[in-house]
Amino acid sequence: MCEGETLCRALPDKPGEECGVFGMYDTAGGDVASTIYYGLFALQHRGQESCGIAVSDTAGPRGQARFYKGMGLVNEVFTPDALQNLQGNLGVGHVRYSTAGSSTRENAQPLVLNYLKGTLAMAHNGNLINTPELRQELARTGAIFQTTIDSEVIAYLIARQRVETSSVEEAVVRAMQKLRGSYSLVIMSPRKLIGARDPFGFRPLCIGRRDNAWILASETCALETVGATFVRDVLPGEVVTITPQGIQSDTRMCLPAEKHARCVFEYIYFARPDSHLDGMSVYRSRLLAGRFLAQDSPVEADLVVGVPESGNAAAVGYSLESGIPSVPAFVKNSYVGRTFIKPGQNSRVSSVRVKLNPLREAVEGKRVVMIDDSIVRGTTCGQIVGMLKEAGAAEVHVRISSPPFLYPCYFGTDVPDQDQLIAWGRSLDEIRRSIGADSLAYLAMERLPQIVEGLSLCTGCFTGKYPLDPPAEDIRGEYIR
Repeated sequence: MCEGETLCRALPDKPGEECGVFGMYDTAGGDVASTIYYGLFALQHRGQESCGIAVSDTAGPRGQARFYKGMGLVNEVFTPDALQNLQGNLGVGHVRYSTAGSSTRENAQPLVLNYLKGTLAMAHNGNLINTPELRQELARTGAIFQTTIDSEVIAYLIARQRVETSSVEEAVVRAMQKLRGSYSLVIMSPRKLIGARDPFGFRPLCIGRRDNAWILASETCALETVGATFVRDVLPGEVVTITPQGIQSDTRMCLPAEKHARCVFEYIYFARPDSHLDGMSVYRSRLLAGRFLAQDSPVEADLVVGVPESGNAAAVGYSLESGIPSVPAFVKNSYVGRTFIKPGQNSRVSSVRVKLNPLREAVEGKRVVMIDDSIVRGTTCGQIVGMLKEAGAAEVHVRISSPPFLYPCYFGTDVPDQDQLIAWGRSLDEIRRSIGADSLAYLAMERLPQIVEGLSLCTGCFTGKYPLDPPAEDIRGEYIR
């Protein structure tokens, strides 16, 4: 980690998500790089550390792919000249937030492999839990790794299986039989665009259409940004293959719906509120969470405020259910993401104040219900409560639109080890005192299925019950250790 006034990502008081993926195949031959750029821009919230685009021309020579990637935000990495050099009608893109593998340019995606059958480019959202075993297996047969990320293991497995199979989609299915963990993949072969989702459906993936082009994306908001029409979600365990003849589906890896385990934090925090995941509106999920908090944990107050951005919809829900007016009480600096120049230890500038500042005129003398989506370590939440009280709030009652974090996550959400979780080993009143709130309540566990209207979820970070056994070796990234 970093010290002083250096560019860094501080230990977060929010869970972090791994990545966003976007793929496009224009069967009429039009260039796709600029559309992928805007698709990634719409998915920027899913990762701000690095990004990349790889493209190929299906009418040109096999095995020729152009790619460009770098550290930083989409609009920082891609200049007009960089996009101009990415000519091709088939491509994949990626934005990254690291939870396994360090934050370096070498680990930026998409990964591009040149092998016997041509070129393979792949972008991955998720986290494998059997990476060490797979790396050893591949290394024993001569594989030389260029990165420290689990995505490279997936790409190698697909390339090796492709040499022994009649099609790239069959190679993907065979590779999936070896993978354990979470993954949504977009893969570019010389003549096909392929999407794949792990059998539990941890991470989202959807299909869109715009004129002669097919699109794969992590969230529906990216489809709308580029003017595409939503077609459907990729099913958990499904492999879809897109060619000029249309879409083919392989469901051999699919599990019964009751075994699905979508990450609950996609709905609570990660996804943009204007997205729909597996048929469920993210905004509606957060609205319902706020309503349930008002029903289960009411309090006498003068106004409800949401902590931007993911607390805003839950605050509206709390307000609608309780009748307490909801007002914007924070000014957010729109130019600060999760990566920024952290003030030095001797500076009096607060990292939180760089991002948020309360409106004194809105909260002074008021009893405030503050709605936030989660508390990890408690540091940021405590600072925000303190800021409201410094601005004159008479009382601050904190309501959290998720249950308490009690266990780490191994499937692509960087919920840290228990000794870093404020809720582990502490009573509700101890947490309340730690953050300086007048009262504190979390969303009840039994409400989780209700906020997604019955979809099957992974709730391991709250219950310790995971859909897959945790790994014997913890390979999560350096930021959470």
